[in-house]
Amino acid sequence: MTATPAPSVEASQPAECAPESAEHAPQTPQPAHPPRPAAAARAAEPQATAHASATPAVAPADAPASAAALHTAVNAWFETHARDLPWRRPEAGPWGVMVSEFMLQQTPVNRVLPVYEQWLARWPRPADLAAEPPGEAVRAWGRLGYPRRALRLHAAASAIRERHLGDVPREHAQLLALPGVGEYTAAAVASFAYGQRHPVLDTNVRRVFARAVTGKEYPPNATTAAERRLARSLLPADQATAARWAAATMELGALVCTARSPECGRCPIAERCAWKLAGSPAYEGPPRRGQTYAGTDRQVRGKLLAVLREATSPVPQAELDRVWHEPVQRARALDGLVADGLVEPLAGGVYRLPQT
Repeated sequence: MTATPAPSVEASQPAECAPESAEHAPQTPQPAHPPRPAAAARAAEPQATAHASATPAVAPADAPASAAALHTAVNAWFETHARDLPWRRPEAGPWGVMVSEFMLQQTPVNRVLPVYEQWLARWPRPADLAAEPPGEAVRAWGRLGYPRRALRLHAAASAIRERHLGDVPREHAQLLALPGVGEYTAAAVASFAYGQRHPVLDTNVRRVFARAVTGKEYPPNATTAAERRLARSLLPADQATAARWAAATMELGALVCTARSPECGRCPIAERCAWKLAGSPAYEGPPRRGQTYAGTDRQVRGKLLAVLREATSPVPQAELDRVWHEPVQRARALDGLVADGLVEPLAGGVYRLPQT
């Protein structure tokens, strides 16, 4: 759940890595829905055929010989087991796909669903969001976490209105040039919204490839050049099949090939999985990164923002001081929110969500 003449802020922010997110965190399967990328299903659109911005359909010399068998098995599994998610439906359109990719970074599907539906009801097109102050995006973001994503999505919507007549661009390079959009999100939108052929590497896909192809329990902590080469080598030559493969491998990692409890008995490629064939060897790499929340600056920032989101007028410092007992940490968190553009300080020691 995935776009830079203007420097992409994702480069320094872990959201683009999307650990356990985008389709992303392991979820209980939901009712299946015909699994087709939203815009890819629109066969009448001429751009759904060969597209200049898609990854060239030339398999590298080191492409695994069994790639076609993997494509067939995983895509067939996806046909039956794909979850019915609103951003996968044709009516979601490219904007719905883009909104979902921003929201799903580092956030489980079940938390995203209600916010996504409210967001699209309020702002069905990029221009609708761009017409409102950025603080309204932060307010509507609610408790999804990592609220800078809301500012970035607002900035992307503004750029879409200004540069592309209000329509989410279909060219990968144009997506990548939008503020707040990195390689993953650009590839995901191009693939899922427009049916193009791009490697889409989120944490779930990386884990599937690590186990099935390289025989490792987990991928490296950060995406490597070798992983990108492998992803390109595994891309089906046909655009529609490649777009389906991108969604299917992501779903397989979210539902079956999970980080903590892989269900190999349900896996459509278990008999071809290098990790399983090797006896499922334990991970021997550097320690896996965990995330804590309680007592961190992130928690304090969240409490401060919660007060500001609920407020209908600027909030005095004294009211913000009540949300956290430790003054140094509280001041540091508030300063960070201001520096990140999430909070706007006003004269007289009052604060509000950003209006410009």
